[in-house]
Amino acid sequence: MPACVPDHTAKSARTERSHPPHSPPRRPRRLGLTGTDVSASVAVFLIALPLSLGIALATGAPLRAGLVAAAVGGLVAGQLGGSPLQVSGPAAGLTVVTADLIQRYGWRTTCAVTVLAGLAQLALGCLRVARGALAVSPAVVHGMLAGIGVTIAVAQVHIVLGGSPQSSVLDNLGALPAQLTGLDPAALAVSALTLTLLLSWPRLPGRAGRLLGRVPAALVAVAAATAVASLTGLVLPRVDLPSWRSHALAGLPQGPVLGLVAAVLSTTLVCSVQSLLGAVAVDKLVAGRAGPAARVGRSDLDRELLGQGAANAVSGALGGLPVAGVAVRSTANVRAGAVSRNSTMLHGVLVVIAALLMVPVLELVPLASLAALVMAVGIQMVSPHHIRTVTRHQEVPVYAATALGVVALGILQGVTLGIAVAVAVALRRLARTRITHEERKGVHHVHVRGQLTFLAVPRLSRALHLVPSGAAAVVRLDGSFVDHAAYESLQDWQRTHTAQGGSVELTGRRAGVRIAEPAGPDGARCRCRPWTPWRNHQCGSTAPAPGDRGHRLAHGIRAFQHSTAPRVREELARLAREGQRPSQLFLTCADSRLVTSMITSSGPGDLFVVRNVGNLVPPPWQGDDDSVAAAVEYAVDVLGVRSITVCGHSGCGAMQALLASASGSGSGQTRTPLGRWLRHGLPSLERMADDGRPDPRPAGRPPADAVERLCLTNVVQQLEHLRAHDSVARALREGTLELHGMYFHVGEAEAYLLTGAHGEETFTLVGATDGPQATPPLAIREVSDTTGETALRE
Repeated sequence: MPACVPDHTAKSARTERSHPPHSPPRRPRRLGLTGTDVSASVAVFLIALPLSLGIALATGAPLRAGLVAAAVGGLVAGQLGGSPLQVSGPAAGLTVVTADLIQRYGWRTTCAVTVLAGLAQLALGCLRVARGALAVSPAVVHGMLAGIGVTIAVAQVHIVLGGSPQSSVLDNLGALPAQLTGLDPAALAVSALTLTLLLSWPRLPGRAGRLLGRVPAALVAVAAATAVASLTGLVLPRVDLPSWRSHALAGLPQGPVLGLVAAVLSTTLVCSVQSLLGAVAVDKLVAGRAGPAARVGRSDLDRELLGQGAANAVSGALGGLPVAGVAVRSTANVRAGAVSRNSTMLHGVLVVIAALLMVPVLELVPLASLAALVMAVGIQMVSPHHIRTVTRHQEVPVYAATALGVVALGILQGVTLGIAVAVAVALRRLARTRITHEERKGVHHVHVRGQLTFLAVPRLSRALHLVPSGAAAVVRLDGSFVDHAAYESLQDWQRTHTAQGGSVELTGRRAGVRIAEPAGPDGARCRCRPWTPWRNHQCGSTAPAPGDRGHRLAHGIRAFQHSTAPRVREELARLAREGQRPSQLFLTCADSRLVTSMITSSGPGDLFVVRNVGNLVPPPWQGDDDSVAAAVEYAVDVLGVRSITVCGHSGCGAMQALLASASGSGSGQTRTPLGRWLRHGLPSLERMADDGRPDPRPAGRPPADAVERLCLTNVVQQLEHLRAHDSVARALREGTLELHGMYFHVGEAEAYLLTGAHGEETFTLVGATDGPQATPPLAIREVSDTTGETALRE
């Protein structure tokens, strides 16, 4: 087997080991063609057909080359690529590179350059450097796309007005006044109709608009312009698709070696970056899609690079345009409900059929309509969203330098200029530090804004020595980086100032740097820093501020305001605007040792959490307490959660109280509020005492004691109670909700996951866990409520 061909057996093993612990088990790959794949392929084909012809027109290549690239992108990249739902083909981002190559070297040499670029991508894929492409600053990538978009739009304006584009942006701008004086009214009318439909079609109001909006706007615009031009008899240049017998294939590259090398590098760069960023964007779209069809594997970027390289090599050899992942088609594929790579491949088959059987229809399309379509795509590449993003991150110089460089100098030169500006901006930020000192109410405040490096140590030292001996000091660090020299300087000053009777409090984003962490008796540093302000910590002691001694909660809140709030404020502001949209209801015990966000690696807005004593769900026929039922109804019917998890844990005090009441040692408890609440756990006791039912157990070992048996049984029983609630039962019937059981062993920091189908009160074990690639802080294991069927797998 060649070294660069992925070993699918080994890859499958790696994929299984890295499978997320809280996601459902992966099912065997289905090879059948689903209805959603068929409908998605048709939607993508209807978008790809006019865009492929338009991009070929914009590059000056034979129009058939666009169809060849679309077919090869669908079939080759679709089959071999690592992003199952990404659709590849001729991309607008490659228009400038390809047009320049055709003008310099001719079409056959351009095809040869495409083949060489594909081979270069195959080599990069073999070296597994795909992730390295993501290290490029987003401002550089967005600036590159914006510059390409401006170049495309300016060139296509001439065709829209009935003329021909020049060789460069500056030449096109210079020739524009003359073009305006000699415009073709027929071409302008067809172009205006195309643009009008392209912009207005997705905005049609009402129910009819929603139905008609399913037809791609690009297809409607080009089809309408073609029909009007044909019915009115307008004399316009139209699509010309000569016989396939005259189609030009790749030839030996001819031209200066350095120029050809630069051309291969430019094509490889744009194809690779656009495809890899597109694959990451597709993963985000799939992750945000609801329903069982959303379970599509994440992209393998190295395999995607191999697939793109193979597609470019084949497309260039067959006389096609360069191939890359296309955002418009990939988005349409995901939103149309595609669930496998079959939709991408079928779209390629449809392009082949159209290229062979629909030539008479395609030759009716006016070139002005295709030019207007491509011009609109070019304008959309200058994204206002991207401009706002780079403005918010203060990277406008990088964006502007890259865009202007691409427009004026070319893609390779523009990207190089953008990277140079990005490095300069990063160095400037690293060296720019503002340090101030002021005294307020007897407390000296030293405020450090920016990165604290050795360059700022002299100014930091001057500011710290303004604090008198024995005074209270607050040092606020608002940078994201402290180098070793600054660390040593700050630590030495803190030690000296404290020894002289002063107090030092570190706050800000870097308040958790190691100089502020307490050392244990053996000198070891505390490794539990993020949780120390809120728990009965035993490996060290945190020192509250002088005014907060004995008030750990207030100290923790202040630490949150100084350290955590600045990092999460933007995300919380978004959630405040959009409202909560959690994907899961997590019902667990009120035990203080259970930190749900830590166990599930979740954040704000992810989980709708309900906690009570014993993680109990009162059945609906016991209507004396509706608090849990109300939360369940709200989560399912209002929030639309897609799953509910009941999580029990080891050493549960509620389960211990239930066992005590069963043995008679807890008599009299039912007269208290706690005793009345624990009545909802009696069915779990009865279930455990039923000899006809197998006990749930941790896979690979029996329960440690009766308490653990009851904790596990209680999870299964509360899932039964959940199914009896109307809202849950209805959602389960409709297939919009899943139920999961979970058990957390506190002493071992291990989480057990119970999954499976419900039938005759039996849960079968499914799924696997993280492999030993690294030692995770929490090991996810599996629980089976069958006897002796499944062994522990880690």
